[in-house]
Amino acid sequence: MDESPEAPKQTPTAKEIAAEFREKIAGPDREYEPGDRLPAARKLAKELGVQLMTVQSAFGQLRDEGLVLTQQGRGTFVRDPAVPLGTEPGSSPAFSALAAEFSTIHDALHLLGERLDRLERLVGGETPPSP
Repeated sequence: MDESPEAPKQTPTAKEIAAEFREKIAGPDREYEPGDRLPAARKLAKELGVQLMTVQSAFGQLRDEGLVLTQQGRGTFVRDPAVPLGTEPGSSPAFSALAAEFSTIHDALHLLGERLDRLERLVGGETPPSP
């Protein structure tokens, strides 16, 4: 009879927890669909034997990657990739800021395109001077 003690179970890091849920959300054998709620952070931390902050950090990584949304008091949900980033409540503040900047850049480029079209029509209507 072998009486060797079992090796202590290693607790996962935030990075490992995030990788596991990333696979469950976006992997080929996905377990979570858009709108699905992830397990409560406090409950998951207890199950995994880690600090609450570790799970919150993992969920924060997923939020920063645009995979999930966190809604205060409601939980963490899988984000619908069809909805533009930064537009739904609970979006990462970084994505919200980027979305606003992209919108501003898009509008500026649209105006520049219109101005360029007008200039090309003006220049195209003139006959070039002969040498």
